[in-house]
Amino acid sequence: MTRQSRVDDFLRAADVVDPLKKTASRPEETDLEAARRVLETEARAIDSLAVTLDNHFEYALDVFTKCSGRIIVTGMGKSGHVARKIAATMASTGTPAQFVHPGEASHGDLGMITRDDAVLVLSNSGETSEINDIVSYTRRFRIPLVVITAGQGSSLAEAADIALITPEFEEACSLGLAPTTSTTVMLALGDALAVALLNRRGFSTDEFHVLHPLGRLGTKLVRVEDLMHRGDEVPLIDLGTLMPEALLAMTNKRFGCVGIVGSTGCLSGVITDGDLRRHMNPDLLNKTTDDVMTTDPKTIPPHALAAEALEIMNSGRITSLFVVEEELPIGIIHIHDCLRAGIV
Repeated sequence: MTRQSRVDDFLRAADVVDPLKKTASRPEETDLEAARRVLETEARAIDSLAVTLDNHFEYALDVFTKCSGRIIVTGMGKSGHVARKIAATMASTGTPAQFVHPGEASHGDLGMITRDDAVLVLSNSGETSEINDIVSYTRRFRIPLVVITAGQGSSLAEAADIALITPEFEEACSLGLAPTTSTTVMLALGDALAVALLNRRGFSTDEFHVLHPLGRLGTKLVRVEDLMHRGDEVPLIDLGTLMPEALLAMTNKRFGCVGIVGSTGCLSGVITDGDLRRHMNPDLLNKTTDDVMTTDPKTIPPHALAAEALEIMNSGRITSLFVVEEELPIGIIHIHDCLRAGIV
């Protein structure tokens, strides 16, 4: 059964309306037309925001960059949900941030806000009464206050140190009431703040990985040094070693290979299971590593991404790579190490 046939069966069983039928709230508009109207309305609002963005945005960045504490993000209702997301995005991109619920703030959570912090308040109207206590608290203790609002002459905008005024657009909701366009615009502006702060701080991929150790984002940034085997686990023997000893080293270390090092400790070659098969003859045990090894083997530096190591192993049809720094073998990584870490 195809995916489309499963969807058709579900629609029939659930008696779902035809998406081409007219909607109840706007009889002249089909479901798909309604969806496209919502997306186009919100896209126009974001386009307008990009055009009207001015130096107040940079002033807000200055405040947040100089903040030695955290960015406290708050809002009520749908604005509060957007505020949570903005705080999470900032925190995950190198700007310490925390959401504080305005209702809980009035019952003791104001103590979460310190004089080292800066506060970012979201309110479309700028007249949300539930945030008054937080606003008053910032004014009393001279805590920087930045607001995102469409209410240019609102009490919130007047109280703020910096007001980021969003364009006034109709809500995409058919009734023109439910927060849709307004929350999308606030979310986009919050993302713009987070990314601009990331750029100002020079936030690196290494730092990103530290904050995202799990999940697909984290695995993309895992480095070879995070997965490689070190010390006594690395199968290494000297040039000129007889093959019986080389075979024992390969068997004991269980990587299916052994590295051959010269007098300076540099990696001169490797012997793999494939090398053994190619040299399989009655005289094999009488030979030395120099006779069997592959010179100029594929290696990888410790700071390379593990994904790069996996690609080298897959393309070269090998299962292990020696990790080399300044020509010295300092570790080994196996293809199974990458797969266990979720590198694909």
